[in-house]
Amino acid sequence: MWFIDSGFIVFVLPAMIFALYAQGKVKSAYARHSRVAARSRVSGVDVARDLLRRAGLSDVPVLQTPGELTDHYDPRRREIKLSAPVFQGNSIAALGIAAHEVGHALQHAGGYAPLAIRNAVVPLAGFGSRAAFPLFFIGFLFSAGAGEGNFGVLLMDIGIAVFLFAILFQIITLPVEFNASSRAVASLADGGYLDERELYGAREVLNAAALTYVAAMAVALAHLFRLLMLRNRS
Repeated sequence: MWFIDSGFIVFVLPAMIFALYAQGKVKSAYARHSRVAARSRVSGVDVARDLLRRAGLSDVPVLQTPGELTDHYDPRRREIKLSAPVFQGNSIAALGIAAHEVGHALQHAGGYAPLAIRNAVVPLAGFGSRAAFPLFFIGFLFSAGAGEGNFGVLLMDIGIAVFLFAILFQIITLPVEFNASSRAVASLADGGYLDERELYGAREVLNAAALTYVAAMAVALAHLFRLLMLRNRS
């Protein structure tokens, strides 16, 4: 963040507050619905494996991973990794999250375009996240009062350019996550794993999780707007 300026106050600070709100919301929804067992009494791992089998993806392993809310689909290994409470648990939250990760496996198998784009952008997005701010900061230091054609301004522009890959990653993540959640709710209903009232709880957990991705995009865009503001001042 380097220093507090008007760009930080106007753009970044509100986005960070929104991100904290989103994190609190997903933890609250997860805590509430992880205490309620589904009437079907099946575990998250059983739901995931059954949904994969029905989709003809029995070769996709479902593994347990340490931590809480660390559940994810690994497209490189084609593995679903569920945290212990989801893997072993039979709560509404556990079944919703397990089905969501299966949704990503289905996207991968079906060649879902936004997921393919996100996977392709990952290396560039990682580089952009790491390199953008150091490049911009060094350029900012050297650009003061030097005019439009100086090397510092060029570094600032390069920093902004590579940061756009991180922005693209955050934007393309939204349809990927919302689509996986839609698939999860539909599959849980079709398979009879959750009844209508329980589906409401699963949907609440998944919607809260999706909000964190919206917040991440908001934070990234806020940083971009701040960089552009600082760039225009140089």
